[in-house]
This record gives sequence, C-alpha cells and structure tokens, in this order.
Amino acid sequence: MNKIVQEFREFAMRGSVMDLAVGVIIGGAFGLVVTSFTSDILTPPLELLRPDDFRDLFIVLRSGGVPPPYPSLAAAIEAGAVTLNIGAFIDSVISFLITAVALFLLLRTVNAAKRREEQAPAVGPTTKKCPYCLSDLPIAAERCAYCTSHLPAAQAEDAEEIQTATAP
Repeated sequence: MNKIVQEFREFAMRGSVMDLAVGVIIGGAFGLVVTSFTSDILTPPLELLRPDDFRDLFIVLRSGGVPPPYPSLAAAIEAGAVTLNIGAFIDSVISFLITAVALFLLLRTVNAAKRREEQAPAVGPTTKKCPYCLSDLPIAAERCAYCTSHLPAAQAEDAEEIQTATAP
C-alpha cells in the first residue's frame, strides 16, 4: 500500500500534472469572468432591443398546468411548461465566442513567440583552439595569447568569414 501511495504522490507532483491543475483552476476562474462579462456587460444592451429580460426570451412548446401566456421563463418552468430557451442559448453562445476568441489570441501569442524563438539565427562558435598549445582563443585571433604562435593563415581566413557572418 505504501508503494501505491508513493507512486501516486510522484505522479501528482510531476510538472505536467501540476500545470494541468493550475490550468483547470485558471480556466474555471476565466469562465466565471466570461459569464459575468456576457451577462452583465454584453447582454444588457441587447435587452434594450427587447423590453423584457433577454434571458426570458423563450418559446412554449407545451403548456403546463397553468395555461399560457407566461410572464417569464421562471413562471413557465414553475407551471411545468416545456420551453425552448432562446435567450439563455444566445447568452451561452456569446460566452463561448468570447472564450474562443480569448483562447485564440492567447495561442496566437504563444505560437508567435515559438516562431520567433525558432527563427533566431544560430550563433557560430566564438572561440577556436590554438593548434600548438590547444588553448581557447577568440575566433578572430591571428596570434595565440598563451604561446605567442602565429596561427595558420587558413584558420585566420576562416575566423574572418565566421566573424563577418555572425556580425550584426
């Protein structure tokens, strides 16, 4: 039993599981913000187009114990009527669209950052080895700072090519 508990603890504390947990918590909080934004900010201007509460926009499919008309969706549900809740559906669609756009913008930003990272030019070597004493030298060096040997011309030309290729 101890081994199972320890394995579960290792599984739960891995980075990906913790990242998922944080994502779910932030997603839930973001869902509440989107719902509030939709219900409290976007829906009221739509309600100006209709004199009643927007969420009370519904169609009665079958009347309940009390005959229609029903003044509100709550009254229709209380009477046992079967309704098609158009206002609540439109509210949910608006919430979904806001969430989808926000996630699209977030993923677009993340993908753009990844592309910039992938497109960064590869930096060439900044040092080379002295063929005589094997010390590390700057790539443009023509003479070794340690053993004072002149570097072969081929290495010096390669260093100039590399230096001009990596220069801004």
